[in-house]
Amino acid sequence: MAVATADHVVAKDDVIWAFGPDLEPVLEVEQGATVTLQTNDCFTGQIQAEDQLVTAIDMTRVNGATGPVAVRGAEPGDSLVVEFLDVRPVDRGVATIIPGFGQLIDEVRSPLTKVFRIEGDAIHMTDRIRFPLRPMVGVIGVATDGEEIANVYAGRHGGNLDDHLHGPGTKVYFPVRQPGGCSLSATCTPPWATARSVAPASRSRAR
Repeated sequence: MAVATADHVVAKDDVIWAFGPDLEPVLEVEQGATVTLQTNDCFTGQIQAEDQLVTAIDMTRVNGATGPVAVRGAEPGDSLVVEFLDVRPVDRGVATIIPGFGQLIDEVRSPLTKVFRIEGDAIHMTDRIRFPLRPMVGVIGVATDGEEIANVYAGRHGGNLDDHLHGPGTKVYFPVRQPGGCSLSATCTPPWATARSVAPASRSRAR
């Protein structure tokens, strides 16, 4: 495990698929440190083109979270405060719809994938349709005090929050459950749960 004395980067190859009590940190930082997390998209790069459907991917490789990062001195009963300083999506992403899932559950008849581009502060779905870009952190959490919880779920540990309010300038408070440190992992997404950017990055300060 590396010990960071200044700003540090955790690569997207360091990934977990669930939050549990026995996470092994890849990095330990002091309180107040700034860490850049290079993240995967929620499909871990399995969808790159519109002829690739979410129904055909390996669902055990969904919502991977970069990390974990331990915060030195964090003990059970403490609160860990994480501030998102920056969230940077890349220039393209994918949106998917799935029968029986999501807000369009009564309208979707078959799976569909749409590749879109990101330019400046906008998501361009087509040459005529665009939306404001609202980058966010989709999955972030801490080690649990008992059970192992897959990243697709949310709970008191954090997990799959998928909320556009978790963007730059946001502070998130987590309960510390494990003695001697707290494991923090994250993945990033664009502004809604069914639209995912490809390998964006976030900078977080834990204190």
